Amino acid sequence: MSSDEELRHRPIRSFVLRQGRLTEAQKTALDEQWPALGLDWPRPAADPADWFAVRRPVVLEIGFGNGEAMLASALADRSRNHLGIEVHRPGVGRLLRELAPHQLDNAKVIVADAVEVLTKGILPGTLDEVRLYFPDPWHKTRHHKRRIVQPAFVELIVSRLRPGGRFHLATDWAPYAEWMREVLSGCAALRPVAEGEAVAARRAQTHFERRGLKLGHPVADCLYARVG
Repeated sequence: MSSDEELRHRPIRSFVLRQGRLTEAQKTALDEQWPALGLDWPRPAADPADWFAVRRPVVLEIGFGNGEAMLASALADRSRNHLGIEVHRPGVGRLLRELAPHQLDNAKVIVADAVEVLTKGILPGTLDEVRLYFPDPWHKTRHHKRRIVQPAFVELIVSRLRPGGRFHLATDWAPYAEWMREVLSGCAALRPVAEGEAVAARRAQTHFERRGLKLGHPVADCLYARVG
């Protein structure tokens, strides 16, 4: 394949990889906690419940940022395993540092592109819930193609959810909330769940959410379940 053909077939990324600077504490956490809390990628496709010491239903959080929501959820919900995927290593290091004192057996992280992990690493029908909190809204119209919430992405999520499994999205950008609802309503295998506000009240605030609230942005939570 020529270089021009490779460019045309290269998938559009929904994120820009800005690694930032790792603090010494984050470096130490990555070095010391990765054997217990990290999952190397690539790895063979599997039921992700098998990646944990105890098999439990698995909640996947895509792009967990600094990990506030995932940490709170893993602590509060010990009946399920919590898998986080993030590409930015400083956020991963921070989460590992916060997880370490709790010695949890229900939390694991992967440093990789979530779409690649979902496509190549997670078997269909194996996830109990998928969470996508405050993804980059790509505000400009010419960048909307970079938004992670697209019909093909939603179909991929649905294929990895068990029947009845949930897809929970949150954003502080009203036009993106409308976009999300429009895309999700086009998927026949999903139905809206009318408890989004209650779920939002239980969800720990993230750094991006707090920033949006300070700017006066309304926060929208969209909750859907797989049918059939």
